[in-house]
Amino acid sequence: MKFMNKLERKFSKYAVSNLTMYLIFGYVAGYVISRLAPEMLNFLILDPNQVLHGQVWRLVTWVLIPPSTQSVLFYAIMMLFYYQLGMNLERTWGVFRYNVYIFGGILYTVIGAVVTWLIMSAMYGDAEIMGILVGSQVSTYYICMSIFLAFAVCYPNMQVMLYFIIPIKMKWMAYVYALLMVLDLVQSTWPRRIVMVMSLLNFGIFFLSTRDLYRYSPKEVHRRKVYRQAVQRPQRAGITKHKCAVCGRTELDDPSLEFRFCSKCAGNYEYCQEHLFTHQHVQQ
Repeated sequence: MKFMNKLERKFSKYAVSNLTMYLIFGYVAGYVISRLAPEMLNFLILDPNQVLHGQVWRLVTWVLIPPSTQSVLFYAIMMLFYYQLGMNLERTWGVFRYNVYIFGGILYTVIGAVVTWLIMSAMYGDAEIMGILVGSQVSTYYICMSIFLAFAVCYPNMQVMLYFIIPIKMKWMAYVYALLMVLDLVQSTWPRRIVMVMSLLNFGIFFLSTRDLYRYSPKEVHRRKVYRQAVQRPQRAGITKHKCAVCGRTELDDPSLEFRFCSKCAGNYEYCQEHLFTHQHVQQ
């Protein structure tokens, strides 16, 4: 994750806060379009053939296509559910890493759609029809599913009320959804299989490449919260006691920040909780 740490130090200021909220707004807009003018969805799908003919907006507008077209009540409940999951993940991981996770899934989906279209066009020769076929298989359903799976890994023992009645832990729901996705993968066509795998590729890459996953466990998050409360002391205005050596933030910028010295750095270098485990160690 050294590369990720370097990216965070360099580009974290450009990260989009409350990204899940913007995704939900997009889903709502797409749902309204699907109800009032469903034919407009044909101009939003990710059709690689049309993208090459100048309709480049399709690289982005496919994100507006809602993952489901169920009843308004069911759709509202699902969107509220995913909003809560996404916001909790953003608070757990940090804004930048959550941005990388979501935008990574979107990027991999686009790449998967283009690769699928190229393969299908080479096999069957009709690029226009293959573009429509591939575009019809692409949606944000598996982007939402990657949010759910990530949350289940971070909080496996958190209990939710299924249908507001049945108490169930997140890990059991994740096992069921994983089994359903495997069955869908086996029964689907090849274009849909490639899109499914690419849409969830961010989940595999993020967690398989993260060696310090314990940082995101509920116990570790609770421990940091307890420590943060224990070390907080009243400070005189304008005078700071702690300062992060990476981002320069102090307890005056955010009273909830946790600061610690790094035992592996040569010298007295203090870091906030977002950079304590991600900074490059200072050597003599």
